[in-house]
Amino acid sequence: MPLQIQYVAGADSDIRGVEMLTRIDSEKREYETLCSFAAKAAASKGRLAPEEPCDFRTDFQRDRDRIIHSKALRRLMHKTQVFLAPEGDHYRTRLTHTLEVAQISRTIARGLMLNEDLTEAIALGHDLGHTPFGHNGESVLNQRHPGGFHHNVQSLRVVDVLESNARRRGMNLTIEVRDGILNHTGSVTPMTLEGQIVKISDRIAYINHDIDDALRSAIIAESDLPADCVRVLGDSTKKRIDTLVRDMIVSSDGKPEISQSPACAAAMTALRAYMFENVYYNKQVKQDSEIEKIGHLINSLYDYYLIHPEEVAAEYRDMIAEYGIEEIAKDQVASMTDRYATYTYERLFLPVGWKSN
Repeated sequence: MPLQIQYVAGADSDIRGVEMLTRIDSEKREYETLCSFAAKAAASKGRLAPEEPCDFRTDFQRDRDRIIHSKALRRLMHKTQVFLAPEGDHYRTRLTHTLEVAQISRTIARGLMLNEDLTEAIALGHDLGHTPFGHNGESVLNQRHPGGFHHNVQSLRVVDVLESNARRRGMNLTIEVRDGILNHTGSVTPMTLEGQIVKISDRIAYINHDIDDALRSAIIAESDLPADCVRVLGDSTKKRIDTLVRDMIVSSDGKPEISQSPACAAAMTALRAYMFENVYYNKQVKQDSEIEKIGHLINSLYDYYLIHPEEVAAEYRDMIAEYGIEEIAKDQVASMTDRYATYTYERLFLPVGWKSN
């Protein structure tokens, strides 16, 4: 039976019973409304450390909320998506990319009667491990750090270890959310259909919003896009996203895996290749001199923390004995926003002018 409360709305009001939606109600509703392929919160594989369930939220809802309230998510506001320090308020950041992935993913999950809460949690957490300066920063750490660096692995480390509080180490998320975060990129297929949605939605989002940003900056023109791709997907960002979302829903309906039609998959792959050639590797977008500066900055910070472990943030410093200074130096640098990394570099390595008292 759902919990009931009574309240008095005013001095002359009648006392009325109000039914509240409990966790058990929500779990039951999932079995009643979601398709047979959907992940059900009540059947979750659980957490790394057992917890008492919430009275009102399912486990997937709790995971989503933990990610939303995390410092790591807030820092994405000031991390590069594609354009380094763009002049203008409308260029995407890593946070706005994350929100667009979450929106696209939820639309697809709803259309397929899959678990929207799980889908959103994975989408919101998938890029928490990104470095400052986008994939350029990731590439530098991958070369510098022993064992390499991959943002999906770091995203899992953020939720498992780094985003801690006084009560627990990490966020202690469910296995399904952790799997979706880790496997949103790479060759491994996520264990849930919700995770598979996020994996494809990530590409749908970044290809199309990066086209939008490139058009705004006049790096490319709409007429430059491959004609075959435009013919299949549409002649605007809005139309292309709509086409790809509709196609995923129709192609995956009633199936135990998430898929695209051959035509849309081929067009999206071709459009992605076009973006790599004309935008992501465009010397106007990322000049060699700027990339070199990023490399110098990140390597300098990484090396500094190896030599000065006492300078690592207190929340990470306590983990040095457990993980080693190289791992923690990597964590420290990867967690930084673009502007904080720049500020820290200037503070540590550039002379400060003398001031009188």
